[in-house]
Amino acid sequence: MPSDLAYWIISVPLEDGDPHRMFSELGSKLLSDGGSASNDFGQLQFPPLKTGTLESLISLSEDLPKFDGQYTQIVAKIIDTLRALLNNDESALAQHVLVNEQSLDDYMLGWSWNTGKYRADRGLRETVESLGKELTSIDNVMKQKLANYNAAKGQLQQLQRKKQGNLSVRSLADVVHKQDFVDAQSEYLETLLVAVPKNNVKDWQARYERLTAMVVPRSSHKISADEEYALFNVTVFKKVKDEFIQKCREAKFTVRTDFCWDDDLVIRQRQELEDAGDSEKELWTELLRLARTNFSEAYQALAHLKVVRTYVESVLRYGLPADYFGVVVRPNAKRTKALLTTLIGQYRYLDSYAQNGGSKNSNKNNEANAGDAPGEYAQLLEEEQFPFVLTEQYMVAV
Repeated sequence: MPSDLAYWIISVPLEDGDPHRMFSELGSKLLSDGGSASNDFGQLQFPPLKTGTLESLISLSEDLPKFDGQYTQIVAKIIDTLRALLNNDESALAQHVLVNEQSLDDYMLGWSWNTGKYRADRGLRETVESLGKELTSIDNVMKQKLANYNAAKGQLQQLQRKKQGNLSVRSLADVVHKQDFVDAQSEYLETLLVAVPKNNVKDWQARYERLTAMVVPRSSHKISADEEYALFNVTVFKKVKDEFIQKCREAKFTVRTDFCWDDDLVIRQRQELEDAGDSEKELWTELLRLARTNFSEAYQALAHLKVVRTYVESVLRYGLPADYFGVVVRPNAKRTKALLTTLIGQYRYLDSYAQNGGSKNSNKNNEANAGDAPGEYAQLLEEEQFPFVLTEQYMVAV
């Protein structure tokens, strides 16, 4: 069952050189039996692509599913980037997943080959390689820009975390003051900051002078407190500093060895946070703009690749001349089964297309052949489920 979260690109042999009649007939069926609305489908015109040799078509048909999967993932990753940048705001996302400022529905249901960008007179392999290079280039640029943004975002979050959390981990630059420390030029003394669990405050006050020798008596004072910890200072002789820190650990007191008083620290940290915020915002804006542009370019390239794949499978299945009628359908999730049943019924005659010389009417006179293998080259393809060629194009749910 094809996905109801994808556009269906459908191809069948062109009858009597009249695609408009075929579109009208199919449209009537889709409206009456397929659960579709008039704006759920649109005609697709294949460009005059160069068929090439049978060998080249077979080779390309083997590679296209792999390319399809790889390049669809590139588009999907751009969508993921946009969702992350926009905090999963679906209404905001809808304003960015556009193709040449068109909605995806308008683009796909009114699709046409971009002759100004993709030459149709080149070989199919060359066309596919050109599309692949474009998509790979887009992917590489997005990876680099995303890495730059994530680095800036990570730095900002790290600085923000320093101002958050409890007193055992957060930055103390805006908590302590210079007078909480002995003179930094002292040859013998040093002040340490200790985060004490609130339940252990009395224990600290009773024990700190005896944790080691050479602790300055009555040098510990409570500087601040939060819901979990109280922050104390204590002055010790430098020669016992390491031993004192070890004894604190054993008593479950956290010495903030990561902090040293600096007269300019508060100003510097505030500036670092401001600079990191500005950098993150600038890169966010740049990445959002790039993701929007690259989504448009990548989606177009992927759509062209899907059409090439549909064309190649049509040639291998139905043979020459390579004249095909194409249509793009947006399935209604609630009526997908009815839509598929209608399409199968409309093109059931193609089950015996090749045996009957490509004639729709001759099939009515030879129902016995309806189950035979279709097309001169059908055995070269994997087993088909439907009488028509169907390729799915990525649809963004917003």
